[in-house]
Amino acid sequence: MLLEDYGFNNTLLYSLDMSQYDTSAIPARVTSVHRDRYELICEYGSVFGRLKAGVYFNDGSESFPATGDFVLMIFNRMGDSTIIKTLPRKSMFVRSDFSGHAAGYAKTVLQQTIAANFDYVFIMTSLNRDFSVNRVMRYLTQARQSGAQPVVLLTKADLQPDFAGYIAEIQKAAPFVPVHAISSHTGFGLEELDDYLRPGKTVVFLGMSGVGKSSLLNALMKQEVMVVSSIREDDSRGRHTTTHRQLIMLPSGAMVIDTPGMRELGLFHASEGISAEFADVEQLFSQCRFSDCRHTTEPGCAVLAALDDGTLSRERWENYMSQKQENRFVEDKSGYLREKKNWEKSVSMYTKQSKKRRYYDDYE
Repeated sequence: MLLEDYGFNNTLLYSLDMSQYDTSAIPARVTSVHRDRYELICEYGSVFGRLKAGVYFNDGSESFPATGDFVLMIFNRMGDSTIIKTLPRKSMFVRSDFSGHAAGYAKTVLQQTIAANFDYVFIMTSLNRDFSVNRVMRYLTQARQSGAQPVVLLTKADLQPDFAGYIAEIQKAAPFVPVHAISSHTGFGLEELDDYLRPGKTVVFLGMSGVGKSSLLNALMKQEVMVVSSIREDDSRGRHTTTHRQLIMLPSGAMVIDTPGMRELGLFHASEGISAEFADVEQLFSQCRFSDCRHTTEPGCAVLAALDDGTLSRERWENYMSQKQENRFVEDKSGYLREKKNWEKSVSMYTKQSKKRRYYDDYE
């Protein structure tokens, strides 16, 4: 088994001081996450592993592995191997998570990593009543933030032969992003994906339930590896088929990370992604007469001028403002939760110290 076939490159180890790790440590890639147990691929084949508690649960400084991550592990022939280090990521997809289920530290409470170390993000939306340009734009922002190249796939083209208008809508909203109409059922348009699905490349599938992620994976695998569920006719939305994130090797040598369908995608510290996706909008700001222009009623506002002459669509401007507002909310809440966690730790430390002082006072 060659880990290089799964995208591993020895340069991932160059930034590490290997002398601080067990000499028997070997690299591996996470192919699936099952609660507190990880499926990995390594030189010994497919194995299972668990996190080393002393590394991952002490102070929250080590990133918890996600599907697609490369890690260092201690191989165990008799049982689960031990994961001791998450290697640097070239890309990752995260969403905001305020539920607190991830871990007790603010860093992990505030974000949920969906996938890591991928080259392309296939943003999938079906050509039915659930088609939404706004939702695609949200996915695009996070894809830009991830560090990978986004590609929009309009699925189920066999059910909507007149799809040119849908492509035009996406291209108008995101003029620099590749858009492809495909049908996993008939095979229409799948050859256009060959440029992305090259050996050693990793693609992450993103989209709501029912958009056809499992169907596309089956078509690319040329066999049924995922169960396909029908959509609800009343709202064109699907039932969750994929129950966990997993990395699958295609016959082409490319890899796919399939993800459970997501009803909502929360923006998480997405300033860079917003700036990348709306670069044309932010370029207008420097042309405003006043440096502190709020782009509402100010004279000499380049944004208002662009809205008036149609060079900037009202929909694109509203998308930009909506995402900026949500991102500010996330960052404000992140700060609040960090302060709250620090306060709780301070209270806990003070309580322990007080108990020690009372103990020694009583002893004396």
